[in-house]
Formats: sequence, C-alpha cells, structure tokens
Amino acid sequence: MVIVFAVLALAVLVAANWYLWRRLFRDTTSGPGWGRRVGAVVVAGGWLLAIGALVGERTGAPFWLQQTLAWPGFLWLALSIYLLLGVVAGEVVRPLLRRFLERRDRRNAPVAAVAVPQPEPVPAGPAPEEPAEPASPRLLAAPSRRLFVSRVVGGAAAAAAVGTVGYGTYGVLRGPRVKRVTVPLAKLPRAAHGFRIAVVSDIHLGPVLGRGFAQKVVDTINSTQPDLVAVVGDLVDGSVKDLGPAAAPLSQLKAPAYFVTGNHEYFSGAAQWVEEVRRLGLLPLENARTELRHFDLAGVNDIAGESEGQGPDFGKALGDRDTTRACVLLAHQPVQIHDAVEHGVDLQLSGHTHGGQLWPGNLIAEAANPTVAGLERYGGTQLYVSRGAGAWGPPTRVGAPSDITVIELASRQA
Repeated sequence: MVIVFAVLALAVLVAANWYLWRRLFRDTTSGPGWGRRVGAVVVAGGWLLAIGALVGERTGAPFWLQQTLAWPGFLWLALSIYLLLGVVAGEVVRPLLRRFLERRDRRNAPVAAVAVPQPEPVPAGPAPEEPAEPASPRLLAAPSRRLFVSRVVGGAAAAAAVGTVGYGTYGVLRGPRVKRVTVPLAKLPRAAHGFRIAVVSDIHLGPVLGRGFAQKVVDTINSTQPDLVAVVGDLVDGSVKDLGPAAAPLSQLKAPAYFVTGNHEYFSGAAQWVEEVRRLGLLPLENARTELRHFDLAGVNDIAGESEGQGPDFGKALGDRDTTRACVLLAHQPVQIHDAVEHGVDLQLSGHTHGGQLWPGNLIAEAANPTVAGLERYGGTQLYVSRGAGAWGPPTRVGAPSDITVIELASRQA
C-alpha cells in the first residue's frame, strides 16, 4: 500500500511539473531552443535541490551542505506551489483574452474592396508612381495570438508567484509580531488576574533560520515583559552540535521560561536538546508539573516521542494534582486537547500547525487538527494554538503570519 501511494504521489508530482514547464516555457516559445532547455533545467534542478535539502536535513548531512541546499531548495518548494496555482488560474483568463484579441482583430480588419474595371495599360513610357496606401492595423494570426496569450498569462503567473513568495519570505525574516489574547479562567484567584504568559512555538532554528533570527525572537519576547515564557516545541531542526550557537540567545530571556518538546526535537536528538535548553536556563517539563504561586503549570512530551518510549504521559504530569487549582498545560500538538479535557486542564497552549504556513495549506491543517490557530473551547478546557514564530522548510508564510502570543490570564473573581 505504501509503495502504491508513493508511486501515485510521484506520478502526480511529475505530471504537475510537466504541466508547469509546458505552460511557462513550451507554450511561451515559438519552437525548440534555449528557452525550453533553460525551463527544463529550472524545473528539474529546483526539485533536485528541494529533495536534497529535505534529505540532507533529515539524515544529518554536513551542516555546510544543508545550508547550501536549504535556501534555493526550500524557496523552490514555495515558488513551485504558487507558480502552479498561477498557471491553473491562468486557464480561466486564457480563453477570455483570446476572445478579446479575436474581436479586436475583427474590428480592425480592412474592408474588402469592390472590383472595378481597369483601363488597358499604356505601353509607352514609364508607369507613374502611385502614392503608398496607409498601413492597416496589424492583425495577429492565430499562431501569433496563441503565443501572445501564453506569454501574457505565463508572465503574470510568474510575477504573481515571485511577488507572493518574496513578500511571504520577508514577513518571516523580519521576525514575528506580538499578538495579545485575554483568557479568563474560572479557578484563577484574584491575585493572579493579569498574569502574562508569552507563548512561542515552532521557531525552527536550522540551516535557514539561525542565531540572528533567535535573537529577534528573544528580543521580541523580552519587550513584552511577560511573567512567564512558554516554549511549546519545535525549537530546532538539527543537532546541538550544529545549532547550539544558534539557540544561545535563549539564555537572555528575562522571565522564567519553560520548555516542552515538539515532533521536530525527536528528529534532532530530543534528549540532547532537553539538556541544552536546561543549560540555557529554561526548565524542561517532561511529563511533569510545577506548582506556581497561583496555578499549576504542566507539560507533556510530544506524540513523536512514543517512537523512543518518551511519549506524552498525562497521568504522570497531572494525575495527583489538586483539582481546585487552575492548571495550564504546555503540549505541542493541538490533538492532545482530548487528553487534557479528560484530566481537567483549564488551558492548553500549543503550536505545531503554523496556521497552515502556506495558503491553501490551512485546509490540510484544518483536516488534521482540532484547531489551526487561535482560542477555542473543548468542554471545560480552552485551547490556544499559536501560528508559531518561524517556519519549517521554506522560510515563507502566506496567509498565516508568524506570531508570539502574550496570553493574559483573567480571574473571574476580579
């Protein structure tokens, strides 16, 4: 079954890229030549770089090689999505533009002349020169019209895709914006009213986003002056050896900071990263709970830890707590909300979805997660899902801007 699915996925990928090459390069050139060859190199080479970047990251290739492949490879992933969407949308525009040109040409076509008997030519003497007739409007023959339409539609699709990816990449690299949300908790005492938790998830330090990006995240968090920082997983995409220096700015967090693992930590050596964040001054909550002055703060491991025997254990983290106290849970994936409800958690803080990251990826994220972004209630438990501070793969976001959320807890007694 897995082989059949892989073959089908490969067939779809090849067909989509052949269609992309056809619309952008074959249909916009008058015949075989360097233009079509360049197009084939761009499409095929872009995917080779993208696959190389993905494989290099997951297999722990030399970090310099990951960095070399990551920028062009991951950006091609994003660009190919919007190029494909652009040329598909162009199928609607194409016949409309063709009909417009046909009507224009019919209006500009010269009127046929009426046949008039001509006098016999005079043989003697040179023929007098006749004044030249004014040029008629230039008409496009059918092949030229098709080529013109293909170039207009293809050029517009390419420009829209490049602009979309460029702006989405700029949005990530400039750093996350601060979002503020007030969450009332019934069990929260009056004295804790206004307590602020800075929630940051999915920073994804790696071959693209490095130390400079981590510094922006830390500076943004510190500027909000929170009472507590919650790092809810997917901090890194790589080993401590390669990314330890990139994560070093986390030691500058001014408020008490807590950390739980995400699925990407288990691709990158979770045990080593738990120790590294502890060294940087963060407190990992590995299926554990700490009793703060006014409420309990708990954390569970990510579901991906089950492959290493380190999966989430809600009983260990929450089983023996005083249920009269409010409880805030850090859990990377929103799907963990159902266990949180069973254990009487008041508020779960999660990430993982990136809000879809690249539209229309939000449709896929909605199918796989109970909440993609924002605050929702499930029974007696509220769930807040951050879109995340960074990006995985392409350093690009479209329709899902990055954020750091300041959760302000509100007491109903206040």
